[in-house]
Amino acid sequence: MKYVLIDKNHDVVDKIDSITEGGAEHYFMKRKQMDDTDAFYSLWKIKTEKEYKLNQEAFARKSSSHPTSWWDEDNYLDIDKP
Repeated sequence: MKYVLIDKNHDVVDKIDSITEGGAEHYFMKRKQMDDTDAFYSLWKIKTEKEYKLNQEAFARKSSSHPTSWWDEDNYLDIDKP
């Protein structure tokens, strides 16, 4: 299974193909030369690559090239209009 290391901006910093999450955690902590687990997780997150991609798709912003113009689509009667 592939794991990714994510920073505070939700960008992928590093990737590893590991059998267990514990193996990925050990690799990333040694790679960043950190022994304190709490300090490590205050800076980074470890997710599966699949989970990361699903989160990116779910929270992706929609393009502003097609602005919503709901007022053009409404065909209601305006009582103040002559």
